[in-house]
Amino acid sequence: MSQWDGKSRGTLLGYKIFVFLIKKLGVRTAYGLLVFVAFYYFLFSPKSFRAIYYYLRQRQGYGTWKAFWKVYQTYFVFGQTIIDKVAISSGLRDRFTYEFDGIDILREVLADKNGGVLISAHVGNFEIADKFFADIDLDLQINLVTVDQERTIIKEYIERISEKPSVKFIHIQEDMSHVFAINEALSNNELICFTGDRYFDGAKTLTAPLLGKEACFPVGPFRIASRLSAPVIFVYVMRESGLHYHLYARRAVDVKQRDPQSYLIAYTRSVEHILQKYPLQWFNFFDFWK
Repeated sequence: MSQWDGKSRGTLLGYKIFVFLIKKLGVRTAYGLLVFVAFYYFLFSPKSFRAIYYYLRQRQGYGTWKAFWKVYQTYFVFGQTIIDKVAISSGLRDRFTYEFDGIDILREVLADKNGGVLISAHVGNFEIADKFFADIDLDLQINLVTVDQERTIIKEYIERISEKPSVKFIHIQEDMSHVFAINEALSNNELICFTGDRYFDGAKTLTAPLLGKEACFPVGPFRIASRLSAPVIFVYVMRESGLHYHLYARRAVDVKQRDPQSYLIAYTRSVEHILQKYPLQWFNFFDFWK
C-alpha cells in the first residue's frame, strides 16, 4: 500500500515498558523515556523524517534548521499522544484535563436523532475521541470507523489493559463488509465518524489543495456526507501543554448537496485552520503530497 498500510510501529516490549512507567511512576516519567525513543526515530526513520521535514519546510514554511529541529519535536509530541492514549484507555483519565469547544453542536445533533457524519483527521489525538464522545453519547449513537490492521500481539495487549469502549466501532475490512455496517448505522439515524485524510492503494480519491499544494483524499467520507440530509461536523482532539486536551467541533459550511468536492474543500480549510494553531500535530508520517 503506497500511501499507508494501517499499521503502527513499535514492539510489545516497548509498549509494556511504557505501560509500567505510566501506571507505577506516572505519565510524566514515561515522557522522560520518550526523549530517547523520539531521538531514535529522529535518527533511524528516514522515510517518516523526510515526510515530516517536507511538511514543515515546504508546507508550513519553516526555515531549514527550524524545520530540522521541529521534526524531532513532532516525533516527541506524537509519542506523548500515544502515551496519553494508553493512560486514558487504562483508567487514568482523571489525570488529564479537558476542554470542549463546540460541544453544544454535538449535543444538538445527538438530541435530534436524525443521524449525521463526523469527519476528523490524523492530527492531535483522535484515537481518544471516543472518551470525549462517551460523556455525551448516552444512547450509543456514534460509530467510529477505524482501520483494524494493527499488529495482533500489540492490539491484544492494549485491549487487555484498556477499559471497555463506550462507543461503537466499525472496522474497515478487506472484504468490504464494513459498508453494510455503515449503511445499517445510517439507516438507524446514528452518527458515523470517519477520518478523511488517509486511503489505501486502489481506493477512489478526490484531490484538493492542502497548505498550498494538491493532495489526494478518500472519496468515501465526503460522498456519504454530501448525500445525507443530515449535519456534517468536523471534529479534532488536540493536545495542549501539560496534560490538557481540547476538542473542537465545527459544522461544515459553504457546502452543496450531492457535491463531494465542496465537502472536501470545507474539510481541507478546517484542517488548515487546526494546523495553523497546532503545526506539530500533523501525524501523517508518509509522503502525503506525493
